[in-house]
Amino acid sequence: MDLSLETRQVDDKTIVAVGGEIDVYTAPKLRDKITELVGEGFYNLIIDMEKVDFLDSTGLGVLVGGLKKVRAHEGSMELICHQDRLLKIFRITGLAKVFTIHESEANALGT
Repeated sequence: MDLSLETRQVDDKTIVAVGGEIDVYTAPKLRDKITELVGEGFYNLIIDMEKVDFLDSTGLGVLVGGLKKVRAHEGSMELICHQDRLLKIFRITGLAKVFTIHESEANALGT
């Protein structure tokens, strides 16, 4: 399965809606998108993972790398995810303590 990425601006936040599988084959596409956004000066990212079907360790590595990139510019990267199978991965790896994870876009935007 391929990876779909849609980007849009909401106030000072950039939402990246991700769909499909984030694995060893598709993760570079997400990494490149995050790198591109940071390069263009977008440092407050929200990664919407509601349509993500699968996430492996390579995908986790890309998310952690993205977090480091935005933090280098005093930015933030938060996640939208309420799928138990993905949340379990974040809890097991300890990344649930590293990332701010929201249940919905409204929560992530504070609306």
